[in-house]
Amino acid sequence: MTSNTFDIVILGGGSGGYSAALRASQLGLKVALIEKDKLGGTCLHSGCIPTKALLHAAEVADAVRESRTFGVQASLDGVDMNSVNTFKDGVVDRLHQGLQGLVKSAGITVVEGRGRLVSTHQGGGGTVEVDGQAYVGRNVVLATGSYARSLPGLEIEGRVVTSDQALRMTEVPKRVVIVGGSVIGVEFASVWRSFGAEVALVEAMPTLVPLEDPALSKQLERAFRRRKIAFRTGTRFAGVEQSDSGVVVSLEGGDSIEADLVLVAVGRGPRSQGLGLEESGVAMDRDWVKVDDRLATNVKGVYAVGDLVAGLQLAHRGFAHGIFVAEEIAGLSPQPVVDANIPRVTYCDPEIASVGLTEPQARSQFGDESVEVAEYNLGGNGKSQILQTAGHVKLVRQKDGPIVGVHMIGTRLGEQVGEAALIVNWEAHPDDVAAVIHAHPTQNEALGEAALILAGKPLHAHS
Repeated sequence: MTSNTFDIVILGGGSGGYSAALRASQLGLKVALIEKDKLGGTCLHSGCIPTKALLHAAEVADAVRESRTFGVQASLDGVDMNSVNTFKDGVVDRLHQGLQGLVKSAGITVVEGRGRLVSTHQGGGGTVEVDGQAYVGRNVVLATGSYARSLPGLEIEGRVVTSDQALRMTEVPKRVVIVGGSVIGVEFASVWRSFGAEVALVEAMPTLVPLEDPALSKQLERAFRRRKIAFRTGTRFAGVEQSDSGVVVSLEGGDSIEADLVLVAVGRGPRSQGLGLEESGVAMDRDWVKVDDRLATNVKGVYAVGDLVAGLQLAHRGFAHGIFVAEEIAGLSPQPVVDANIPRVTYCDPEIASVGLTEPQARSQFGDESVEVAEYNLGGNGKSQILQTAGHVKLVRQKDGPIVGVHMIGTRLGEQVGEAALIVNWEAHPDDVAAVIHAHPTQNEALGEAALILAGKPLHAHS
């Protein structure tokens, strides 16, 4: 092998790319990792981590604002976005430095620059070119991630922004319209409302967070009404007009909303253009890279991971994809990553956490008579009462079979999704979970209480 020949050449250093690189290095493979910007990708620098830092600052603002409820005399004097950004950027910088250290210690060759797949090889793999330099891989992993989408005719400029620009704002807008009521939209709605902004959400689907179980959508909508976050569902965006003083958002049907800022939060698209994929014979489905259940493309020795592959757009899905592909290349024959078994968390207030099938999905798959459901209201959970949160835990099971879905909403319930993932992935039955002793008083008890209901022996709930 020449110095520029590797067992794996990875195009993209985000969640899927760097996890593939680290695992492949552990397995003794020679790895080149190509990244045009910073290691860590969208999640670390303009997605998961910075948005959750903002959400924590928002939680602190709410805690101060509501402190008298708990007998603590405090007042909220305002939100200093420069200081908030300093906190946020500090978290990102520390994690970035740690990641750089991990990659360096693993002996991975990091190449800075924009890569392009210029050829594929008959025996497998291909050649990626960066600034005129060729990097030959016996295997190539495509891991270039995603970008913030917009809508046709809606230019991102001036007072119209995506999450990329929203994360760098130095002032809290007074009035915001958010186009899109899924994960990104409801998280920013939660942040800005906690910071004191007037927020209006516009969602084309019939409910907020439309991919979640309907019970969670309804609970979130009730919570947002209490927080005075306005929203319109089943309503389509029609147009926008900007001026020096503000922006007017037009909706189908003739209504309009005036604001100071518009956040476009209509999802993310795969970053696949300009990479030489189609020219190299890699099959595409629109802009998604087509793969089989082992993340292999139609070209031998070329794989795709993370947001390039149609499905859930989650950093931990990217991690799982990256580890899977490294082990697949190393000949370990790992178990495929199944989207339905991946936990999901939306970090608005209240938090939404889920894994597995929703109730409608389960009824469609197994039939109405073959599905049982239990809901445990957090009103009976001591820790949730202390935290002053409303919500519930919902379990969906196949009748006389395992639990196939766990759906939770309430303050901090995202931290409970680990057990939920074990329950679904290990195909636990209600009696299995009910037999596990859950510490009191914790919100974790709510999972046990819901299982007790399905097992036919409810404790802190009516039969």
